[in-house]
Amino acid sequence: METMKIKITKNTKEANCITHSGTFHCDEVFSTVLFSKILPEVVVCRVPDASEATKEQYVYDIGGGEFDHHQFGGNGERENGVKYSSCGLVWKKFGKDIIKKYTKENIDEIWEKMDKELFQTIDAGDNGQGPIIEVDYKLMQISSIISYFNPNWDENIDPDTRFIDAVNLANIVFENTIKRNISKEKAKDMVEYAINNSENGIMILDKFLPWKELIIESENPKAKLINFTIFPSNRGGYNIYAVPLRLGTFESRKLFPEKWAGLKDKELQKASGVETATFCHNKRFICAVETKEDAIKLAKIANEI
Repeated sequence: METMKIKITKNTKEANCITHSGTFHCDEVFSTVLFSKILPEVVVCRVPDASEATKEQYVYDIGGGEFDHHQFGGNGERENGVKYSSCGLVWKKFGKDIIKKYTKENIDEIWEKMDKELFQTIDAGDNGQGPIIEVDYKLMQISSIISYFNPNWDENIDPDTRFIDAVNLANIVFENTIKRNISKEKAKDMVEYAINNSENGIMILDKFLPWKELIIESENPKAKLINFTIFPSNRGGYNIYAVPLRLGTFESRKLFPEKWAGLKDKELQKASGVETATFCHNKRFICAVETKEDAIKLAKIANEI
């Protein structure tokens, strides 16, 4: 994990980054993380107004400038209609330079994925564009996780201290997200090779790779025909996964037979006729088996039903 150098000051003249005081939100917290990637050290001053800021300081989520979105009309939006908040504006300007500190390849692709996966989520939430999900429980999203770092009404804690805590967590999230997306890009050619070599709706990987998104987004016509993916399990043996219709859903192009649902070991072996089968999820999107040969057998049986 990259070491982040950041501190808080109460003196605006000491700061190189200026944002608003009071309750902090996900967008300026992640903006601070982004500035930590382009500055040797971030010195933040949280102020009620930015009237004393200078041109040499980065001012964000306050002041109505380049990295604010609270002025009348906001500060632009993406082609898909998602408006920019402060961190989206910082990412738009500096994101590609930041990515180059991690990798020299696939800069545009990684920037786009990071924007869709992380920054549009933050921007949409901060601009009141988040989707309405009608459930009787609360979904813990990154914006609410960050907001819970604000001191509670019955706590006597300096908000600046909690701001730093929130930035440290956001930095971990950013680091994990960018490294994961770089990893996905490295896997793309290997997954495409496996797609080209897929047969009868079954794709086989020699080792686990982040395949779901790459299959769904692939322009290779063979990708649309793949119903099951086989790869070695980190628990030993092999896993066979049903290819989802889209990311984030249990809906699949094809499921394992209903009579296998929830079965294990001898019960599954008897129901399937496959000697080393060990597990079928009750939602029928994954099976486990001890050998590659039997993994192929299970996938073929399921694919032909």
